[in-house]
This record gives sequence, structure tokens and C-alpha cells, in this order.
Amino acid sequence: MSKIHEFKLKAINGQMIDFADYNDKVLLIVNTASKCGFTGQYEGLEALNKKYASKGLVVLGFPCNQFLAQEPALDGEISEFCNLNYGVSFKMFSKIDVNGENAPELYKYLKQEAPFKGFPNKEIGDKLTGILQEHSPSFLDGNEIKWNFTKFLVSKDGKTIKRFESSVTPSELETDIEAML
Repeated sequence: MSKIHEFKLKAINGQMIDFADYNDKVLLIVNTASKCGFTGQYEGLEALNKKYASKGLVVLGFPCNQFLAQEPALDGEISEFCNLNYGVSFKMFSKIDVNGENAPELYKYLKQEAPFKGFPNKEIGDKLTGILQEHSPSFLDGNEIKWNFTKFLVSKDGKTIKRFESSVTPSELETDIEAML
């Protein structure tokens, strides 16, 4: 069992989730927000969940309010928003910080194992860099999560972790997901 399977975090309904339960599953871990330009990606994440859950994909959403306060709601409101607007049936977790000293060990591990390699879309990357320089310059450093809807794809054995930045849509992950399944 790999390190990824050692974590335990609280789901949006308050239940503690043991990642050991996800041994031998491909994980797609995403920090989310309800008031972001990328919020529509919930639809694509749910589509991936429906298409691949029976084959071993587990989508895990982690609401975060660190990027221009785009997730101000409480857990219950976030859950309701996701269900009503996007029919989200994948596992959502309690709101967290993904950067800084309050980030859970899971996110510290993901950032260490799958470092930031730049934005794949220059136009969006330049825009996000400008916003971060103005509002959260510390997030520009190193491997910090740069924005909402950063995705980590984790292999069944937990040893391969791929990072995809915000502008990469869920549908663009299908080839990588299928290769890991």
C-alpha cells in the first residue's frame, strides 16, 4: 500500500474517509469552488465519474476558499449547490486549504509528488499569474496549487501521480485515466 492510501479526511457529510478504502482504485483528486470561472468543470468531473466509476475511477472533490474567496459557503451549502446544479454524485470532502500551513498532509504530499510544471494554456496562465501576483503572491512560488480545479490523477498502486492545472478540462484527462485503469 502506498502513502496515498494512509490519509484520512473528513467528507462533506462529516464522515471520516480512510483512503485505504481506495487501494487498487484510480483517484482523481480536485480542489473545487462554486463561484469560479472553472466551476462548470463539475459537469465534466461528474461525466468522468459516471463513465469510469464501474471501471475503478474514484473522483474526490475538495472545496477550497483560498482563491479570491470563490468558495465562501459552508459544507452543507456546497453539497446542495453541487447536487442541484451539477448532479454531483462523486465524493465531496469538507472545505479545506490546499496551500499553507493548514493544508492537509494529503495536499502537501500531492504537491511534492507532482510538482507544478507551468500552465499549459499561456493566455489563461498569464491571467492567473497576474491575479496571483496581486492577491496571493505566495501561491506563485514552487509547487503550490495555483488555482481552483487543479487535478491530480493517482494510479491504482498510488505510485504514479500526474498533475493537471485548472485550464485542463476533465474530458482532456480521459486518455490518462484509461491508461491507468
